Amino acid sequence: MKYRQLKNTGICVSWWTVGTWGMSGTGNFGYFDRQDSIAAIRAAIEGGVNHIDTAPVYGNGYAEQLVGEAIAGLDRSRLLISTKFGLSPHALTRAKRDAGFDTAMREVESSLRNLKTDYIDFYFVHWPDESTPIAETMTALNLLKSMGKIRHIGLSNFSQKQIEEARQYGQIDVLQTEYSMVNRKNEAVIRWCEQQGIDVFTYGSLGSGILSGKYRSIPEMDPSDTRINFYDYFKEPKFSRIQRLLKVMDQIADRHHCPLAQVAMNWSLSQPGVSTALIGVLKKSQAVENCQAFQWQLDAEEIALLNQTIIKENL
Repeated sequence: MKYRQLKNTGICVSWWTVGTWGMSGTGNFGYFDRQDSIAAIRAAIEGGVNHIDTAPVYGNGYAEQLVGEAIAGLDRSRLLISTKFGLSPHALTRAKRDAGFDTAMREVESSLRNLKTDYIDFYFVHWPDESTPIAETMTALNLLKSMGKIRHIGLSNFSQKQIEEARQYGQIDVLQTEYSMVNRKNEAVIRWCEQQGIDVFTYGSLGSGILSGKYRSIPEMDPSDTRINFYDYFKEPKFSRIQRLLKVMDQIADRHHCPLAQVAMNWSLSQPGVSTALIGVLKKSQAVENCQAFQWQLDAEEIALLNQTIIKENL
């Protein structure tokens, strides 16, 4: 496993992070089995991953509890845990945002209980809450940090302007934002964060699984499936454009004798400003495969070819 040292915190984080949105217990990402998910987290840790990301909205605390069970008995000091607050536990497209002081103080205690830990390494505001002054939110986060309940303050899905406003009231260590080969809309804010010394954790790094090469035709999914409600990768015309990118990725994967997902992971970590990529895993085999992703790296010619294709296909 490879690691990056974060700028503000000095912490070393593994190049890929276990993402647990798919572990919400609802099956909203297709297949789900609790014991398989726990085995996947433990296999990732055994493979060198030291960072796990979760949130209370993922199954109304279910994913946090699953993480707590998975890390039970392990050396907590060697692990980094991220969780979030400020989003009610409903479908993300309908969720209520509340990043108020009282909410932060209440939710952090719930997350600590779910995770069975005394502190949270990275505590994120899950989404901007326009109804709450950011000064109020930051007051809560600064207090939690002084109390030792959280170590570092993060913002998730915030724009540059919103980050700049939050920084008036305290240090922002990390940003979590969506970014992948098939979604580069947040590239400007990532580059800006790099200049400002703010580390970036990216989610959606495999395009909800489409960059694994698993989907070569539009799949039939339940209408409530998050993969078709939160993302647009399984709808035309984007689906066909992604398929043309996959053909280029196939060539590179064949050259390196590796799974397609490893090409996407390598691309993400080759991008300026990206410190770690969140990757969801639901089975031990997926975790083991991902841990092998950085035993090789894309060369400059391969990165250029992928970038040219991404631009050509307007991804």
